[in-house]
Amino acid sequence: MALSTLKLAFKVFLRRKFFTFISLFGISVTLVVLMVAAAMLEHVFGPLPPETKLDRSLGIAYAATTGEHWNRNGFPGYKFLSTLPGTIPEAERITIYSTPQTAVSYVEGRRVSSFLKRTDAEFWRVLDFRFVEGGPFTDDDARNASPVAVINETTRKRFFGGPPALGKTLEVDGQRFRVVGVVPDVPLLRIVPFADVWVPISTTKTDSYKSELVGDFMATILARSPKDLPRIRAAVDERVAAVEVPKPYTTFFSAAESKIDTFARLLFDSYDPKPPGYRVRLLLAGFALLFMLLPTLNLVNVNVSRILERAPEIGVRKAFGASSRALVAQFVAENVILCLVGGVVGFLGSLAALSAIERSGLIPYARFPFNVRVFLWGLGLTVFFGLFSGVYPAWRMSRLHPVDALSRRSR
Repeated sequence: MALSTLKLAFKVFLRRKFFTFISLFGISVTLVVLMVAAAMLEHVFGPLPPETKLDRSLGIAYAATTGEHWNRNGFPGYKFLSTLPGTIPEAERITIYSTPQTAVSYVEGRRVSSFLKRTDAEFWRVLDFRFVEGGPFTDDDARNASPVAVINETTRKRFFGGPPALGKTLEVDGQRFRVVGVVPDVPLLRIVPFADVWVPISTTKTDSYKSELVGDFMATILARSPKDLPRIRAAVDERVAAVEVPKPYTTFFSAAESKIDTFARLLFDSYDPKPPGYRVRLLLAGFALLFMLLPTLNLVNVNVSRILERAPEIGVRKAFGASSRALVAQFVAENVILCLVGGVVGFLGSLAALSAIERSGLIPYARFPFNVRVFLWGLGLTVFFGLFSGVYPAWRMSRLHPVDALSRRSR
């Protein structure tokens, strides 16, 4: 019975190529877009190396000073962040680091642009970098402004042609640094660890950064346990409230937040003390619902048209004794098979799309591993919507009287 149903389904698909193509196209494109979106979200927010401790981490990546006539907002300044280390008992470690800044070098007459990040030594303890050569710079290096650097593998290739790079010197942003470590490339969208070259904060050319409340720095606070995160948030809020704000500003705002809350705050430029991540979650949920609803409606319309076209076939089968249950089972089986075939096409399309994005270089050092869990969820939803979109029209048509079905008239 199952084999005959399968054979009949494929004969129907081949006989009605247009409907088959439309259905497969809608299913596969939906899965491809879903997989690419999920890969992007995982790429930005997921616990991927070197950010493997996100479950007990909070970031400080937004600050604002406001006054009656003047406002300034952006990333936090070093002046505020430097007051945090050693003052929050629930924090296991606190690292302060700059945002990635473009730096220009000249290598054998070639102009090379790199992203330079200045960090403290705690940066290498909070994040789980894998070193392919050497190791991180030390507390003494950071304290003594030692001209040392950690570079990524791409920078090693650009400056030195490949390994080894340890102990060699490179010039970045007009300064010379000795390479003490090499790490794998980190994708651009992982803004916390991302850079081409990492050097101590103390090697900054001027000390003006030390007086800024809003500037070009960020911090990550690693809690001793996930249950300590609320207390860390409260402790940071207390220190924000105690900041002396220089004129003409009257208030200062910053907060310790999760990655999605920080993204939402930067996106909406929000001073609201309440974590704004729920806005992004609602936005993503709305887009996901709308995105899944559109192909569902398309499947319903296609299925109705496909089944109406087969009204004479239904009439003949009913005239020869086919039951309504058997007819519904046939149409539902066809829908499920179609969805599964579309899933295979979507799987191949997802692999091709993710690979193309990686190779394009649009997102430096991007890596998009195929997320099997998300794919299975997407395929499951597609099969569900396929069932949903096929059962009702199949049931309606299966209840037609053979004479009405043969004359293509519905009651």
